[in-house]
Amino acid sequence: MSDTALVIIDIQNDYFPGGAMELEGADAAGAKAGAALAAFRARKLPVIHVRHLSLRPGASFFLPGTRGAEIHASVAPAAGEAVIEKNFPNSFRATDLKQRLDAAGAKQLVVAGMMTQMCVDSSVRAAADLGYKVTLLSDACATRAQSFGGESVPAAQVQRAFLAALNGLFATVQPTDEYLKGA
Repeated sequence: MSDTALVIIDIQNDYFPGGAMELEGADAAGAKAGAALAAFRARKLPVIHVRHLSLRPGASFFLPGTRGAEIHASVAPAAGEAVIEKNFPNSFRATDLKQRLDAAGAKQLVVAGMMTQMCVDSSVRAAADLGYKVTLLSDACATRAQSFGGESVPAAQVQRAFLAALNGLFATVQPTDEYLKGA
């Protein structure tokens, strides 16, 4: 496991109850991500926090300088842990994430984050394309209902569909406790 890094994507205040873009299950997912974070810290393994800042005109959440854009207390960075700021869904796009992972000797990534169908999905796919072996912690992610063609898709279905699509080719998808038992 010495070549493994934890990447925590966009677990920020705006996604939690009272935030500008509340997700279903954010508190539970944040707690699971926090458990993974504690395990990585205990083993002195690399941890990288990724924080989204919305710079596009008309953005309604993750606005720079707001409390909502700050990393949630459940996974607050400790002194010395890297925090990467991004402006696109893919955590590798226009950031130094790959360089930091390579410098840490990471070949395997464990990922937790929000929203499952957006930033987590695009970042996991990019990581796999870059040759990393990825484990996605299924219960350390959260999303919200989506709609298409006038039809609403409940958050639980969005979550299952995206986890199912990533499992196999792009990542091993498993619950946090199962991963930590085997780690």
